[in-house]
Amino acid sequence: MIVGEAYGEQEERRGEPFSGPSGSVLNGILNQAGVARKDCYLTNVFNLRPPGNRLDNLYVGKADAIPNYRPITKGKYIDKRYLPEITRLFEEVERTAPNIILALGNTPLWALCKKSGIKRYRGSPLLTHDQHFKVLPSWNPAAVLRQWELRPILLADILKAKAESEFPDLRRPSRLIYLEPSIQDIKDFYDQILRPEPFLSCDIETKNLDITEVGYSTADGTKAIVIPFWSRLQADGNYWRTAAQEREAWDIVRKINTEKQLIGQNFAYDMQYFWKRMGIPCPKFLGDTMLQHHSLQPEMEKSLGFLGSIYTKEPSWKFMRTDHSTLKREDD
Repeated sequence: MIVGEAYGEQEERRGEPFSGPSGSVLNGILNQAGVARKDCYLTNVFNLRPPGNRLDNLYVGKADAIPNYRPITKGKYIDKRYLPEITRLFEEVERTAPNIILALGNTPLWALCKKSGIKRYRGSPLLTHDQHFKVLPSWNPAAVLRQWELRPILLADILKAKAESEFPDLRRPSRLIYLEPSIQDIKDFYDQILRPEPFLSCDIETKNLDITEVGYSTADGTKAIVIPFWSRLQADGNYWRTAAQEREAWDIVRKINTEKQLIGQNFAYDMQYFWKRMGIPCPKFLGDTMLQHHSLQPEMEKSLGFLGSIYTKEPSWKFMRTDHSTLKREDD
């Protein structure tokens, strides 16, 4: 199922979603992705043309808004007179029962999931607000007409939606992540799980110019360990209770970085922190996912969140945390 925002001039005349210029863009991308338009159910949040062809003419203050819906944009709500359109949309969803709903634009994201911010949520599968149907948000083809650089992103999202259409449930990757380890836990995890790997993925978090955590995962990303050096639960901020324990933890990090090939996102950032702050080299540096992605797709964004939305089934994880003080600058 493909859900757009509202009718444009040609759509209103024909009574058919995506039949104008934005429809031509969508048709081309669907064809490139190997998706037949005839196999899709197309509709809009609003099967009407907004006054002046502007969605913001449907906006009102909170007092006149559709009940139990968040603002569609900062301080602006949808007029409660248009509640029948939302009801009709969900009746279509229930009747069609799609395995995946491609929500093209911020308006479908708002209507279906009660979320707002298409740039932040696009590319990550989530559920309708009633938890019954799977949704993949992406850019509206009308936005592609204004910003052609969005086209490959919409194509990537439609390819992901095509894969997601094979099953109705929301499937997230399963991972084992070892947190709050002891020194012996770290040694055992390395010997039993990390040492046999052909390479490791590595990531650090920093705060006030210090490394607060070092993380390592297996090559397939299914098992990982976080080695903490900072704790918000301790009054002094130290995870390790003695200086000797902390030195031993850093010695293990040095051993891992020396013995194993490492890859990471924006890993030049991590390597200079390892060297400048702790004197730890990364002599077997294998690759940087940010640079590798950029060499393959130079027209796309390079942040970790964007790469996650393109290459993985992970949710928009930044909305799952409340403390952003240790995020890398490039991840913001």
